[in-house]
Amino acid sequence: MSPSADIPDAVVDIRNVRRAFGDRPVLDGIDLQLRSGEFVALLGPSGTGKTTLLRILAGLDSADSGRVVVPRARSVVFQEPRLVPSRRVWRNVVLGGHSPRKLRSRADAALSEVGLSNHGSAWPVTLSGGEAQRVALARALVTEPGLLLLDEPFAALDALTRIKMQDLVAELVELHRPAVVLVTHDVDEAILLADRILVLNNGSVELDVPVDIDKPRPRTDPRFLELRALLLDQLGVVDSVTNPH
Repeated sequence: MSPSADIPDAVVDIRNVRRAFGDRPVLDGIDLQLRSGEFVALLGPSGTGKTTLLRILAGLDSADSGRVVVPRARSVVFQEPRLVPSRRVWRNVVLGGHSPRKLRSRADAALSEVGLSNHGSAWPVTLSGGEAQRVALARALVTEPGLLLLDEPFAALDALTRIKMQDLVAELVELHRPAVVLVTHDVDEAILLADRILVLNNGSVELDVPVDIDKPRPRTDPRFLELRALLLDQLGVVDSVTNPH
C-alpha cells in the first residue's frame, strides 16, 4: 500500500502536510491514511519528523500547509507517564468531571484492563515505572479515543517490562479498536505491533510496508527476519541477526 493510496473509510487523512522550523523543513509533503483499528508504526532517524507528525495529529502543533483530518477523540501516551503526583491513581485516570462515583467506576474499569485493579487509591509516587505507564495507558483509553498516539511509550522501561507493555498494548488495541500511530526507534517493536510500518527520512515517507505476519509474531519467523533486515537496511543499519559476520 502506498502512503497516498485512497482509503474510503479512513478516520485519519493527512495530505501533503508540510511543517518547517525556521528555514529547516521537518515534514515535506507527508501523506498518511488510517482506518479505525489500524496500527501504524513510524521509524526513522532522529530529527526526521516522526514526533512532529504525531504532535500535529494530536493537535499539539499545526501544519504550515496541507490537509489534516483526525477523529475528535484523541489520546496521547508519552515516554514519561506525566501523572499528577498530588492526585491518587484513579483521579489521574479520569481527570475532571463532577460525579465522583461514576468517575471512580470508570477509572476502576480502566485500571482493571491494565492489570492495576488494586492501585486506584495509591499515590503515583508508590508506583514502579511500568505501573505508572500502565496508568497513563488507562487514562488514554478510558475516553474511548478514535485515535491513540504513542510517542516512544516504552523507551524508559527495562527490557522485561517493555515486553509486557508491548503485549498489553496489543491486547488493548484489539479490544478498543482505535487507529494507532506509534513513534519508535525499535524495529522489532514496530514489527511485533504494527499493521504497517513507515520509514521517515528528510521529512518524507521513504518506505510504507505492510506487516503480513500472523500474530503472535515470533522473532524467529523467517518473514520477521526478512522484514527486519529490510527495515534496518532502509535505516542504514547492519542487521547482526541475519548478517552475524
